[in-house]
Amino acid sequence: MRTFLILLFLLIASVNANAQPKHEIRATWITTLGGMDWPQNKATNANGIRRQQEELCQILDQLKEANFNTVMLQTRLRGDLIYPSSIETFPEALTGRTGRNPGYDPLAFAIEECHKRGMELHAWIVTIPAGNNRQVKLLGKHSIVKKNRKICKPHEGAWYLDPGHPETADYLAGIVKEIVSRYDVDGIHFDYIRYPENARRFPDKDTHRKYSKGKDLKQWRRDNITAIARRLYTEVKQLKPWVKVSSSPIGKYRDTSRYSSLGWNAYETVYQDAQGWLKEGIHDALFPMMYFKDNHFYPFALDWQENKHGRWVVPGLGIYFLSPKEKDWPLHEISRQMYFTRQIGLDGHAYFRNRFLLDNVKGVFDEVKHDFYTSPSLVPPMTWQDSIPPTTPSEPSFQAQSDGSIRLKWSASKDNHDLPVSYHLYGSNVYPVDTNEAGNILQTYIRDNETTIKDMKGKRYFAITATDRYGNESQALAINKPSATDIPILNQGNKLMLPPLDNTQEVLICNSVGKMVSKVKYHREISLELLPKGFYWVYALKTNGERKLIGSIMK
Repeated sequence: MRTFLILLFLLIASVNANAQPKHEIRATWITTLGGMDWPQNKATNANGIRRQQEELCQILDQLKEANFNTVMLQTRLRGDLIYPSSIETFPEALTGRTGRNPGYDPLAFAIEECHKRGMELHAWIVTIPAGNNRQVKLLGKHSIVKKNRKICKPHEGAWYLDPGHPETADYLAGIVKEIVSRYDVDGIHFDYIRYPENARRFPDKDTHRKYSKGKDLKQWRRDNITAIARRLYTEVKQLKPWVKVSSSPIGKYRDTSRYSSLGWNAYETVYQDAQGWLKEGIHDALFPMMYFKDNHFYPFALDWQENKHGRWVVPGLGIYFLSPKEKDWPLHEISRQMYFTRQIGLDGHAYFRNRFLLDNVKGVFDEVKHDFYTSPSLVPPMTWQDSIPPTTPSEPSFQAQSDGSIRLKWSASKDNHDLPVSYHLYGSNVYPVDTNEAGNILQTYIRDNETTIKDMKGKRYFAITATDRYGNESQALAINKPSATDIPILNQGNKLMLPPLDNTQEVLICNSVGKMVSKVKYHREISLELLPKGFYWVYALKTNGERKLIGSIMK
């Protein structure tokens, strides 16, 4: 144990937090149950709808600023759904009353707002639970317990779908098909796709007797969950093969050869053969709930990494334990986990829950935003589904605007499946732009074949790539190139560094439409402190009155 920890600390110490990966899943779970993460405002009238929507937009804006790319929004809670469904009714969380229509479609709204910000939305489905006694009572005739009692089981004050009943998979498949066929979701994420806690007392002896065909109870239960996972994966892929299918299993798969799970693991305790799902190819990703620390975290993280089977594993980090009301962890517990999992080659991070993240408990949001996610990152390509990139964009257009912004346009790319493509914008001070460098990513998942840059962040050259729904990225198209008449000039923050210029008495700075905004005496170093951000032309005014273009700058 001591040796493992020493090696761990050495590994962490060797990691450069600023070495940003180009591909990394950066996700957060937004819980709608009880409005724990969203919504706080109830949609009981037009004003309530507006405030509820604004609340979500503020959450997404904060996540975007911190370079998150994936939102897992709780869509099925406990036998209820946040969109108008023909299968289950609306939850209490939206309006304060179970079954009441909020007056808009929260799932459609959330998808649109995520896509506007270049983020994916995965519909988070709580799979097996059907609600506690109170929730079932509130659902009334809409509850699956009332509608189809034979596939439900009571267990320790709550109700659950019976994984061993053949109709359970049919019922869940109906919900999944409804979501995937009606909505432009990027993923379907299954939570609680397992047997409940204290499963030894789960009352399914009758189902086992009827359907097991003599199979051992434990293996039968495990096969039941796998069969549900297989069925749901198949349903999604038949409709839209680009939609990612994932789940959040218990954070410890099984006992490892050296470390015990202490009786709490996915495989033995709740009958989730999660690594088997990756191996069989009936999951695209796992987000294991690794809400542990020390030797309950690191050896099991390595186990997940070693058994990815070519798919993605994104550790779910229990940031709620930072709260003094929970376990009052110090921030470094989470920081070390982030360093470690990035270093060993897991595929990103997911945070539970979003409110603890955005409330910046113990400074966790600051840590994420300023130290770990300093550049945008792309969701990795799903190459096992498709590996052919779209065609390269063409016909670039670079247009400086009167407000200092730059308008970029290009001709659309074509996908081999004739699906819509999106685009990534890169920028650099060096030509050609290196699109493998995460620090050069400026905008992601642009849905049109044009965009505007208001903050150039000091970049002078730009390139655009196309990406398909599977994440495959095309070759880059250079938007602008160096030329004799447009020479980028170095500026360091508010300082303009000029080359030696003979017979020059003054320097003129003009905006994109040629209007002079500044006139100063020539020096090798000129202050730009009073100059607004934007694109500018720089001219030398010669002693003979001649005006000569030096080049361009972007502030």
